[in-house]
Amino acid sequence: MTQPIPQPSGHSLTPTSDERTWAILGHLAAIIAAVISVGWLSVVGPLVIWAIYKDRSAFVRQAAAGSFNFNLAVWAAIIVGWLMFFTVILIPVAIIVWIVAIVAALWFHVRAAMAANRGESYRYPWSITLLH
Repeated sequence: MTQPIPQPSGHSLTPTSDERTWAILGHLAAIIAAVISVGWLSVVGPLVIWAIYKDRSAFVRQAAAGSFNFNLAVWAAIIVGWLMFFTVILIPVAIIVWIVAIVAALWFHVRAAMAANRGESYRYPWSITLLH
């Protein structure tokens, strides 16, 4: 799941400390925003970091875009859970879907942040690719 990030010519292949820090924030901003907003703003942090760094650092751009895209998939799972919840008979299944989505989001964001700390790219599973 980890891949080296191709850098524009003239840049080193190893991300700087500042780039690694912003990439870590790109991954963890989703968790922080989700906790603060009960899940509804989990895409805002990665989107803001992506918008700021999209032309400055390929490493940070890829990290923030990956986090944003993965959160879209988490949102989709949570919406499916709500649809099941409203059918009443599928409430137990909805609860399981929510738990799996939340645990997966925490697990993969922390793994991605750890990879960013090592200067490695992280490819999220189950992401809906919207940003590059």
